[in-house]
Amino acid sequence: MDTHSEKEVKRWVFPEPCDGLRDIAHAITAPRHYLKLCGSDEELRSALPARWEIQPTNYFMVATAATLGATSLPSGYAMELHQTGSVTRATVIAPDGDVAASGCAAETRDVFIYDRIETAQPHRRKGLGVAVMSALGAARKSLATAQLLVATDDGRSLYANLGWTVLAPLAAATIPES
Repeated sequence: MDTHSEKEVKRWVFPEPCDGLRDIAHAITAPRHYLKLCGSDEELRSALPARWEIQPTNYFMVATAATLGATSLPSGYAMELHQTGSVTRATVIAPDGDVAASGCAAETRDVFIYDRIETAQPHRRKGLGVAVMSALGAARKSLATAQLLVATDDGRSLYANLGWTVLAPLAAATIPES
């Protein structure tokens, strides 16, 4: 998947170790390309050449509730939603005009995947991340599709409190910048 973000150019996600994972790992030599595996760090490490560096473990999670329900923003904050095809982007704008929180989601026939849910440090603990999730979830075309996301270790407990369950650890690796 081409992500073209500041942190990564492209990512590949594998449900299990396979020859394709090993082939891509050997072919890539540039930094900012990520390989992710539903599995342990050790399983991923065993498929990679030495130039790859294992990143902190994340968690592949599924929602156990149909929706998060509507949430309101603190006074002065505004929500912007933009939809292009199957991708929806939510952005919370702070009273000073800065981006306070953001995230995106993509929907296929079978799944609704939340990605890059982030809240800027000065705006944390105000419910903005939950508001982004709620706004994205409200954009779903089908309430029957499974809702998925990848959470950091810090995010895992937050999402668990919102009714999400860990499906598997998600190991990740990249080639460090020189």
